[in-house]
Amino acid sequence: MKKLRLFNIFSNKYVNYSLILLFGTFIGWLVFNPSQNKEVKHDHSTEVVQVTIWTCSMHPQIRMEQPGECPICGMELIPLVKSSSSSIDPSAIHLSKEAAQLANVLTSVVTKQIPVKEVRLYGKVQADERLFQSQVAHIPGRIERLSVNFTGESVTKGQVLAEIYSPELITAQQELLETVKTKQLQPELYEASKEKLRQWKLTDDQIAKIESSGVVQINFEVVSNTAGAVTARRVNTGDHVSQGTVLFDIADLSKVWIMFDAYESDLQFLHIGEKLSFTLQALPGVDFAGNIIFIDPVIDPVTRVAKVRVETGNQSGKLKPEMFATGIVSTTLNEYRDNMVIPKTAVLWTGKRSVVYVKQPGDEPIFKLREIGLGPMLGESYVITDGLIEGEEIVTSGTFSVDAAAQLEGKPSMMNPRGGKTSSMPGMIMPGDAKPDNVKPVNDTSMSGMDMQGDNSKGVPKKIDVSMDFTMQLNTVFDYYIVLKDAFVQSDVKKAKQAAQEVQQALSKVDMKLLTGDAHVQWMDISGNLDHQIKLIVSAGQLEDARTSFSNFSDLFYKAIRTFGLMGKTVHYQFCPMAKNGKGAYWLSEIIDIRNPYFGRKMIDCGETKETLNY
Repeated sequence: MKKLRLFNIFSNKYVNYSLILLFGTFIGWLVFNPSQNKEVKHDHSTEVVQVTIWTCSMHPQIRMEQPGECPICGMELIPLVKSSSSSIDPSAIHLSKEAAQLANVLTSVVTKQIPVKEVRLYGKVQADERLFQSQVAHIPGRIERLSVNFTGESVTKGQVLAEIYSPELITAQQELLETVKTKQLQPELYEASKEKLRQWKLTDDQIAKIESSGVVQINFEVVSNTAGAVTARRVNTGDHVSQGTVLFDIADLSKVWIMFDAYESDLQFLHIGEKLSFTLQALPGVDFAGNIIFIDPVIDPVTRVAKVRVETGNQSGKLKPEMFATGIVSTTLNEYRDNMVIPKTAVLWTGKRSVVYVKQPGDEPIFKLREIGLGPMLGESYVITDGLIEGEEIVTSGTFSVDAAAQLEGKPSMMNPRGGKTSSMPGMIMPGDAKPDNVKPVNDTSMSGMDMQGDNSKGVPKKIDVSMDFTMQLNTVFDYYIVLKDAFVQSDVKKAKQAAQEVQQALSKVDMKLLTGDAHVQWMDISGNLDHQIKLIVSAGQLEDARTSFSNFSDLFYKAIRTFGLMGKTVHYQFCPMAKNGKGAYWLSEIIDIRNPYFGRKMIDCGETKETLNY
């Protein structure tokens, strides 16, 4: 009976369906739910964990998750990426693509180029010395009348310049008229009397007129031997002159010279016959060109320049002597034809070393420091003598950001070529940093009476660390300042005003946005005063007024250099106790020899070097 009931239960189709469902569920659980004790394995070999943090290039102890400003120095924070990949060269710096974009890191491929050196020269228009002529009196006498009365007047050939009363000439005319009566009997005397008049530069027509009229001429005209402009009038009406006395200096300005000053370092790039393009300050927008005709074989011992001459036509008369000219010579450096050329922005300088960051093969922004050899500078680029191979990729924008990241990572960098962790950039102390005893001040010799450790109360500002880009812009201002200083050494106010305009332009290109915090505030104060003083030089009417403004500018610029520094420069801070009516004045120089800009040739050696700064 029990067997029959059990059979009836299993024979029910609904019961069978339920048993099948339960059995399938059990099998699925066994397959898809393994034991909890089974070890879960993952392949970590392909994973690279990257963590982006924001830090300060001057204060690596700052670590923030968001961009912003350093709470210590106010500098903008930079991204720092740490990578756990073991395949990266341990001396290379690895940035994420996002960090490279934020830091505006750009690269370019190193290629061989034909190196063209541009040399900029400054000079003046001058009259052609070969076309100068002196108009002299060929007969002795008294100036009765002057037809040309002022300097600068234009004259033509054959124009009457003056009239002379000459007793000797009156006597000679009387002798001619007497010999005319006996010329048939005594022809020798007749010819001798005519020759005497010819020696006094009377023409045959004038002699024939005297002979035919039979009248002695009282006053004789002095006619011009050439055409041009009167550069000097040496006589007045009523003056007595002898034979050969200079009456006028006349310059033919149909052709002129452009005389440029070339520094000895630029002479190697200048050659006779080379084309020189130039512009004139008085004729903006007009381009001129000529060939170098002459290069002075002797360098001026005071100004340290040699004269370079270009000749050009001036039929229109637009080119006037003493006009300021700016010339450019583009010279192909054949000796460097097989060398690479890279942008100036790619190079970092530290003392005598020059380095770049080379991008490693692959898509990731991985860079490695490399020391290179620099050749001549070509405007905005450099010739490379060694250290790079054609086809390599180098950082050309954001180089300083890459270098700062390398320092923070302890990788080889500009200031720390061997690598290793540093608390801040070597040799630089920022507020909040520990001040080790072995850190030395920037200067080599201390200025008398001043605290060189940075006590503002004693006149020397504290050093503020700024970006490489800002430092290089300040370097450019310093280069133009030296040209300005040399113009004052030459006591040339026009050249000084022209150089001051170049300094003014360089100052306007200094990017204040590169500074933050206290550095920004200080530069705003210094740059405003610098701009004011340089404008006073540009507008100065007298040399001494310009020198006074130059003294004020030098004091301010010294403060700027001590505050923000330069790169790869040696600066001598020099002093003349006799300048400014005995009050004394300072200036900056790139050479240790004294070349006084306040007295020029009068007291060229007056002064002493008070301080030398090495950057």
